[in-house]
Amino acid sequence: MIFSRLRTRKSAPGGVCPYAHPRHDGHDLRPGPDGTSGTSSPGGPTGPTGPTSNPNPHGSPAPHGPARLAAEATEFVRRFHHEQPASGDPQERIRQVLAEIDRTGGYRHTPAELAFGARVAWRNSARCIGRLYWRSLLVRDLRHVDSPDEMAEQCFQHLRAAGNGGRIRPVISVFAPDRPGRPAPRILNQQLVRYAGHRRPDGTVVGDPAGADLTDRAKRVEWKSGEGRFDVLPLLIQPGPGTEPRWYELPDDAVREVWLSHPDHGWFAELGLRWYTVPAISDMTLEIGGIAYPTAPFNGWYMGTEIGARNLADADRYDMLTEVARRLGLDTSHDRTLWRDRALVELNVAVLHSFQEAGVTMADHHTESERFLRHIAQEQRLGRPTPTDWSWIVPPVSGGLTPVYHRYYDPVDPDLRPAFLPREPW
Repeated sequence: MIFSRLRTRKSAPGGVCPYAHPRHDGHDLRPGPDGTSGTSSPGGPTGPTGPTSNPNPHGSPAPHGPARLAAEATEFVRRFHHEQPASGDPQERIRQVLAEIDRTGGYRHTPAELAFGARVAWRNSARCIGRLYWRSLLVRDLRHVDSPDEMAEQCFQHLRAAGNGGRIRPVISVFAPDRPGRPAPRILNQQLVRYAGHRRPDGTVVGDPAGADLTDRAKRVEWKSGEGRFDVLPLLIQPGPGTEPRWYELPDDAVREVWLSHPDHGWFAELGLRWYTVPAISDMTLEIGGIAYPTAPFNGWYMGTEIGARNLADADRYDMLTEVARRLGLDTSHDRTLWRDRALVELNVAVLHSFQEAGVTMADHHTESERFLRHIAQEQRLGRPTPTDWSWIVPPVSGGLTPVYHRYYDPVDPDLRPAFLPREPW
């Protein structure tokens, strides 16, 4: 499961819980002045190493010169053959790759290398709590597709495959890479499915404020829609630097939405809330062995809190807590009544209930936290670290009640590859 990238959180230093308390056995888990802890981490023999120098979980992609590309390609090929022993001796493949780089300035991954690299990029995603399933990622090799019309159609196919009749399937569609002097087309949407934000003259927004900028851009290229709260944005694809993006309406059969209701409060359905079922991130670069794939939309499935505690609850999104509290008859006159907390729980109950009733895959934050610790244990048995950004892994509801809260994690490594990276502008 991939968390929504729209929410802003301050990363904890080096995978540290910034609110760690002394343990009951007397060992202090709070980091010392040098970033190390007073005892060994529960996740490994050493404690956190302090903050990274890069505020992003991974460094941003940048053009690679031949020497750097050769080094990163060699490292990746060795990693691939180490984890895929049946692939044989890596030396012959390394020679092929280096010769291709010398000849063309780049190289082409084999289908097996591409699939492995995409899955490991998910495994390396420090902000994702759902990495237990990284091996199950369905990789669609679409490197031959580089026209906007074909890309749009393949994105619709992605959503259909991922939706899978409600049993959400992790999918990534990898389109053409950037080549020397030939940047590949980009999808401008942050997610393949997003709701529009329609600006009013008074400065307010109807719909999702997080979608307002893209809505403005879509309207500039003559997309027309209503002024509803849940209008699905078109897909915008920009063929190249300085070109006008092309827009494509998403077909109805590619976008499934769940209308929200509550198991105990009939009035909840009157709020008219709904949400789409496939969270497919589409504005990040997949980097594998020095090759950048700027258009590689990928999805997992939702954890309920992503919708109930952030998308529908945040003040700069749909901001529904006040209305839910009013309907519940809560005293909103003072923060000490905890009306926001109580409304937030009921909003999340409605989200989980509605997706379950619709037969759509969704995880709750308690179950997914347990699964994440299983992932860490598996990686430890294989001798691999699990870089983790604590501030993104801990759920935004009842975080202290989940097992991912009171522990240390392997620090985030900005140089770790393969990786999903913030995409550089044209």
